[in-house]
Amino acid sequence: MRKLIARLQGDAGMNTAEYAVGTLAAVAFAGILLKVLTSGNVQSALTAVIDRALK
Repeated sequence: MRKLIARLQGDAGMNTAEYAVGTLAAVAFAGILLKVLTSGNVQSALTAVIDRALK
């Protein structure tokens, strides 16, 4: 029980620097994902998959 109490009283969650790094990583990932999904090859592949699904 003491270990649990000590663990709950410790550093909980992320601090500001960790939030900044996490946010930056999420934005970078979103940018890369957007670039990949808007490329011609991926759009063609997605369109083909959707066309096959609707037929």
